[in-house]
Amino acid sequence: MAMAVEGGGGGDLSELYSSSKRMSLKIRYDLERLERLEFSSASSSSLSSSNAVVPGSSDDQATAIRRDINQIQSLCADMDRLWRSISNKPQRDLWKRKVEQISEEAESFRASLDKYQSRHQKRVQDAQERAELLGRANGDSHVLRIFDEEAQAMESVRRSSRLLEDSFATGVAILSKYSEQRDHLKRAQRKALDVLNTLGLSNSLLRIIERRNRFDKWIKYAGMIVTIVIIIFFWRWTR
Repeated sequence: MAMAVEGGGGGDLSELYSSSKRMSLKIRYDLERLERLEFSSASSSSLSSSNAVVPGSSDDQATAIRRDINQIQSLCADMDRLWRSISNKPQRDLWKRKVEQISEEAESFRASLDKYQSRHQKRVQDAQERAELLGRANGDSHVLRIFDEEAQAMESVRRSSRLLEDSFATGVAILSKYSEQRDHLKRAQRKALDVLNTLGLSNSLLRIIERRNRFDKWIKYAGMIVTIVIIIFFWRWTR
């Protein structure tokens, strides 16, 4: 009876062990391929950025590998239960070592996969932070453009103000010149009247001169008013 249990257990163990070894080789190959994909993607900045941001086949492969690891550990639990039922101590110890080796390999595979997914998560986080920084940089450039436009508007206002001040100064200078010319005309008129009085010219000639003087005075006032109107119009136009 003991031999039957031993033989049956050994047969079951052999089948489970063969299945677990095949699955272990498959997981090892898949992990190596996943790591090659990771390093080849990291060697190119564009590929790395795309792989970090957009979940692709690497995530599917990692999920499949984790599923195979769970299946191996389930097989190890079945083998652990079977090798304990073997009555032959040397054979039981041999199967114990084999099962422990498969279990250790499964734990090693799980640790490697966890490290890969941790690195992958870090790449995703780094890519998101770069995208946020890029968005902030674009936002800052938009704010700088607004400040630039405001600065240009202020500079335009300052130029218009300087132009208005220059125009006002020019108008004041013109009015000052008119005032000087008026004083010169008055002095010239007095001298002319003195000369005419000395020469004994008639009163009619003097009245003609006075009318001409009044006409010139109105012309002068009209010129001053037109100048002021032009200055006011220019000032309103530049605001």
